[in-house]
Amino acid sequence: MRRLPVLVVTAGALLAVCGCALAPKYTRPEAPIPPALPGETASEAGFPAVPDVPWQEFIGEPRLRSVLELVLAGNRDLRTAALNAEAVGAQYRIRRAELYPSVGASATLDVTHVPEKLSPTGKSSTSDTYSVSGFTSWELDLFGRIRNLKERAFNEFLASQQVAMATRTSLIATTAATYLALAADSENLILATSTLETQQRSLELIRRSREAGIASELDVQQAQSQVESARFQEARYAGLVELDRHALDQLAGAPVPLQLLPEGLDNVEPLKPLSAGVSSEVLLRRPDVLAAEYQLKAANANIGAARAAYFPRISLTGALGLASPALADLFDGSTWNFTPKIVAPIFTGGARKATAEAARLSRDAAISQYEGVIQAAFREASDALSLRRTLAGQVQAGESLVHALQRTYELSEARYRSGIDGYLGVLVAQRELFQAQQTLVGVRLQEQQNRVDLYRVLGGGV
Repeated sequence: MRRLPVLVVTAGALLAVCGCALAPKYTRPEAPIPPALPGETASEAGFPAVPDVPWQEFIGEPRLRSVLELVLAGNRDLRTAALNAEAVGAQYRIRRAELYPSVGASATLDVTHVPEKLSPTGKSSTSDTYSVSGFTSWELDLFGRIRNLKERAFNEFLASQQVAMATRTSLIATTAATYLALAADSENLILATSTLETQQRSLELIRRSREAGIASELDVQQAQSQVESARFQEARYAGLVELDRHALDQLAGAPVPLQLLPEGLDNVEPLKPLSAGVSSEVLLRRPDVLAAEYQLKAANANIGAARAAYFPRISLTGALGLASPALADLFDGSTWNFTPKIVAPIFTGGARKATAEAARLSRDAAISQYEGVIQAAFREASDALSLRRTLAGQVQAGESLVHALQRTYELSEARYRSGIDGYLGVLVAQRELFQAQQTLVGVRLQEQQNRVDLYRVLGGGV
């Protein structure tokens, strides 16, 4: 009887080493994407790689950094993702605890009263019984069932951590993009207000000219239409600014102080230029890709747990007890028992085979999901890199166009004041200048938001 535990434990120590071998050996699937990302220019190649840059270095604007600190502290989605990761971590600790024996203890006081009618002596009596017992149980994980379940839980925990990290990266990018949109809309609002004021002055000038018999009624109506158009644009951008502020407040989980809000895109320090690098392996460092790989590892370990169901489960149960009618004599004697138990599956109607097949199919589905995440990451990175190569030229062309139209407007106004041309030329030049200024603000916003996209899609450091 005493030799059995020794033999079982020895066998368990030997077999536990190979218990996890029931799970297939994990090999990372070949990434179904080209080995290199779209090429960069020589100047871009000198920029630091995205995953190596913390967001505090990527974002140079002090006010935006302060807003991000508020968002990271108060955002509910980020808090939920972190709590979910902690909950999965608790499940992992539960699985890990199953590898060790469980020990418990109990103490009991039993008081029994026997009335006179039921007493063999004809007298009532009251007796006390004190008992203390301890018990332990332990399943010997000879075939790796518990170890593979623990491995699955551990990888699910790591996956949940990467999901929380992906949520954090996405939140940083969304906040930066929203802040930049607010800056651009604020600048467009300033342009619309300035244009409205200019056109109102021109309208007053034309009305006076009309009263003097110099300008025509058509000139007055054309100037009036420009004023109303500018007033419409002012109201439109005022509404967009309010919506951007609401979005920023929601991200932060509280109203963002006014002193942290941008006055315009010109007043926001540009984001740091980044390099994607050459190899597409940089995408394997993205949090969502890592999360998919950990889920794949968890599915792989689950196959080992399913295969272990074909083999016997051996558990050891023991108990030690103390009992006495007097508390002072409780420790004078003891009782104990030891119960090894083997449960061997014989017939389960195909349930074990179906369970193992389901685990294998889940692993294959996880492989497909992992490959899909990588392909989506490559697409996002390629799009962002391709757009970056054109945006710099668009910004330069937009600045040249605004400069040219500004000069055209000044010349048109001078010719009108000199009586050479009618006011229509001034209106056309004014309208085209305002449109070009709006377009330039939009392109500059795209160029900055493209850097935000690159930071996100290439797994920016957090």
